Amino acid sequence: MTRPVLERDEPVGRRVARWRLRRRMTQQMLADRLGKSKSWVDKVERGVRSLDRYSVVQEIARVLRVDPAVLLDPRKPPPTLATGLDGIDAVRATLARYHQRPTRTVPVEEVERSVEHAWLAYQHAHYAQLLRALPALLDAAHAIPGLLVSAYRITASVLVKLGEADLAWLAADRAVTAGTGDPVRTGAATIAVAQALRALGRDRLALTAAVAAVGTAADDGVRGTLLLQAALAAAGCGDGHRADDLIDHAAALAGRPTGTEDAHHTAFGPIGVLLARFLTALNCGDAGEAVYRHEQAIRRDDWPLLPAEHRAAHLIDAARAYLQAGDLTAAGYTLADADTIAPAEVRYRPAARTLIAEIAHSGPAAASVARLATLIGLTR
Repeated sequence: MTRPVLERDEPVGRRVARWRLRRRMTQQMLADRLGKSKSWVDKVERGVRSLDRYSVVQEIARVLRVDPAVLLDPRKPPPTLATGLDGIDAVRATLARYHQRPTRTVPVEEVERSVEHAWLAYQHAHYAQLLRALPALLDAAHAIPGLLVSAYRITASVLVKLGEADLAWLAADRAVTAGTGDPVRTGAATIAVAQALRALGRDRLALTAAVAAVGTAADDGVRGTLLLQAALAAAGCGDGHRADDLIDHAAALAGRPTGTEDAHHTAFGPIGVLLARFLTALNCGDAGEAVYRHEQAIRRDDWPLLPAEHRAAHLIDAARAYLQAGDLTAAGYTLADADTIAPAEVRYRPAARTLIAEIAHSGPAAASVARLATLIGLTR
């Protein structure tokens, strides 16, 4: 006899669908009240698009007239955002005093070193350290446009990671403004804009912004990364054919011989193209193809050369692919691997915390996943 599915075992998207039906709402009605597309609601309910921002869960719960905890887990309160991390409020305050920068001048060489240290902190997923450093870095770089672009890009990138997409969009927009007159820097800043817009669920806007910037950014790494961001946005719009076409254009750039220096911190290359193909397949609902692409990627010689943040972020997505494919064991082991590479990427990101909860509640979890769930306060 088949065991009935209990509410506590349901994916979040299925709970959304169940409560939508209880409220006698169609997918289109829910989409209209959320300011989203019907396709977005459908993907959420089918588990193709994850609900990795608590603010979005709150908004859905408000429209459905239920407590957010009912959607996340009927037995427990929702996970807190970025538990154990301080500093987001200080970054927000720094962005708010945009026209009131300190008058103290910091030598350019010192700011350059600080920017490089910030990039390293980001690439190694040292998010707590980075958040503490960002307010001073933004203040110090305010009079040096080239360095200010980088400071805002780093700020936007870490804020996207930590579920603060609205604030990330603000920082990314500031980066574009600071890069005015320099097409390459503006293009690099637009990468952050596209990432923030995608995190906000504004894929069509992200697609438009990224494609518009491709033609002016005379740097293969920046252009290629913009094409990949555009492809991921196209996949988010449900346009898999356009996503594949954009990735093919990026692959042509990745195949060109280049130096080893990543001057604009894009980590663009053949491995990045393959990871984009993986994520496009996952976002389009083809978990089997996504798993195949993932297993191809991690066997490549250039996989270990990616920054720790990038590898761990990919493994979190790969764990979701395994979960959607029904391989709970592989999902757990992949998530544990991500934690080994960059613990902060797994323990502080809302997307990862939601995934840990889903894996832990989907059946008997591996000891490593159970340990992670305990560490971040998601024990059953």
